Amino acid sequence: MSRPPATGTDRTDRSLPPANLDPDRLPQHVALIMDGNGRWAESRGLPRMMGHRAGVEALKSTLRLCSDWGIQALTAYAFSTENWSRPGEEVNFLMTLFERVLQAELKALEAEQVRIRFLGDLEALPQKLQQLIAEATTSTASNTGIHFNVCTNYGGRRELVLAAQRLARRAAAGELDPDDIDENSIGAELFTAGEQDPDLLIRTSGEHRISNFLLWQLAYAEIHVTDVLWPDFNAMALKEALLDFQRRNRRFGGLDPISP
Repeated sequence: MSRPPATGTDRTDRSLPPANLDPDRLPQHVALIMDGNGRWAESRGLPRMMGHRAGVEALKSTLRLCSDWGIQALTAYAFSTENWSRPGEEVNFLMTLFERVLQAELKALEAEQVRIRFLGDLEALPQKLQQLIAEATTSTASNTGIHFNVCTNYGGRRELVLAAQRLARRAAAGELDPDDIDENSIGAELFTAGEQDPDLLIRTSGEHRISNFLLWQLAYAEIHVTDVLWPDFNAMALKEALLDFQRRNRRFGGLDPISP
């Protein structure tokens, strides 16, 4: 990951978050719905594909900032099961873009100890991309830095259906008592198994919906919506999302303690 140029919001020590963020109250896991690439390009009179390229740069920058500031996991919604309905030219461009980015960035991810996983129904992806994904997953599996999850051909409903099918097969084979199925057993069958649920969901471009993303895992996530289009998402926008998170009173269905 080549480092982006320094901005006015950067500090001398990039390993620390900005001074007005409480490092002890940062979310451990941030999820991203990266919306607005096409609109960003169209507003500049550019082809939509240029927006996707700019979006990759924004994601690289955001991953680095999260790593530098002490966030343990970042999960990005890169390509949904519904995105196949887009024009074939755009879908093909995105698949090729994924391949090129992986080829170009894998050594840097390894050097910076990023652990990358791809979450979704990967068998539907082009064979070359599947091979690159397998290589990246294997070569970074033991890395000790930020967990970077890329949701590719991912749909929350599809994920739950697949989990239910696997549990049903185990029950039919006599390996599992249906009465023993609980939240933990369902969670263990999800693409995100082994990862803590997100604390914060950030959605760009002002849309107020979760778009079939992490339907199970976002049960208690705080949601931050910004009007910023994804290619324009930068350190300042990330800082504002984290400040918003730190202003929240997270009760998880309970009540505030009664003051004496």
